[in-house]
Amino acid sequence: MKFSKFGQKFTQPTGISQLMDDLGDALKSDQPVNMLGGGNPAKIDAVNELFLETYKALGVDNDAGVPNSSAIISMANYSNPQGDAGFIDALVGFFNRHYDWNLTADNIALTNGSQNAFFYLFNLFGGAFTEENSESVDKSILLPLTPEYIGYSDVHVEGQHFTAVLPHIDEVTHDGEEGFFKYSVDFEALENLPALKEGRIGAICCSRPTNPTGNVLTDDEMAHLSEIAKRYDIPLIIDNAYGMPFPNIIYSDVNLNWDNNTILCFSLSKIGLPGMRTGIIVADAKVIEAVSAMNAVVNLAPTRFGAAIATPLVANDRIKQLSDNEIKPFYQQQATLAVTLLKEALGDYPLMIHKPEGAIFFWLWFKDLPITTLELYERLKEKGTLIVPSEYFFPGVDVSDYQHAHECIRMSIAADEQTLTDGIKVIGEVVRELYDEK
Repeated sequence: MKFSKFGQKFTQPTGISQLMDDLGDALKSDQPVNMLGGGNPAKIDAVNELFLETYKALGVDNDAGVPNSSAIISMANYSNPQGDAGFIDALVGFFNRHYDWNLTADNIALTNGSQNAFFYLFNLFGGAFTEENSESVDKSILLPLTPEYIGYSDVHVEGQHFTAVLPHIDEVTHDGEEGFFKYSVDFEALENLPALKEGRIGAICCSRPTNPTGNVLTDDEMAHLSEIAKRYDIPLIIDNAYGMPFPNIIYSDVNLNWDNNTILCFSLSKIGLPGMRTGIIVADAKVIEAVSAMNAVVNLAPTRFGAAIATPLVANDRIKQLSDNEIKPFYQQQATLAVTLLKEALGDYPLMIHKPEGAIFFWLWFKDLPITTLELYERLKEKGTLIVPSEYFFPGVDVSDYQHAHECIRMSIAADEQTLTDGIKVIGEVVRELYDEK
């Protein structure tokens, strides 16, 4: 049996497939696994209780106990390809209420998760273009700050179409402590990219907070990126899966902005509903029309059950209250614990922690690590601890000549306290041994 080039591309090993396979294997394993490598959100009691309460309410009509059509409608009927109309209307009201963006239903489409959304968007704006003079031009997605999300790397139908800019790396303090660093955009390098000047960039994309590092681009950086995108008549795509207003796992004092040249992508995954596979795109109506058309071909229509649960929570702002009062504080507490444990495990060794500014991960840099983090990953896996090696997080970069890309790991802080403690203990033991043998 032979596969087409399309089939061969999607059946070859990838970072995201390894990540999801390891997550699935860990869940099935009879042996204890310190799962610090996946992207699953934490199990927060208050969050789960609200979702369960909302789920149960879908099946009854007020207090009468009579079966209600809302649950059946969401399960037994397609939406149109744009997505569940009731949820879209609730989102329009929510965003206009909190941000005064003057959205209409024409500005929002739903997808089966944000990974689905980026498959659409990166293939809409990256790849082969036919210009007005009938010339063919191959355009890339510009990542202004790498490392970036592992799931971006392989979504293009034909090959990879990325141009990336390596970051400025600055040593900083965090809560008065040394041992931290922060990435920032190298705008001089970005503005001088030949691909940008020659019209070979189809869109700019960044995640905020950044997966994998927890970095939050400043308002000034975002404004500068927006200005560049408008100057070159390309969209600015912002992956807001961890950001404002939900799940709001973001600790910096920053703002969220939108205009017709900006594409915002949200998700219900990190508020605690990853199995619902519900992504949200806010964009110009032309982009929404294109996404809806792609939905019709690929999915017929987006799944509706996540929308059914989220609609009342968006309409009454409980989703924002949940994010502000439960989700964000939980991860802030986890971040504080993780810093303490890492300092205890590796305080006298060359560990640098990216300044925790948001998201559900820590990005650890082991300067002059004697082995690559791909090899470190295997050693930790043998000891029942899963992380993700840094090599996978640099789409558009030739990492063979960039040592920093072989010295970092992504570690989830969404696990329970015991798993986090045990996992960091194993990381400390293995890394100390490596440096001591050097």
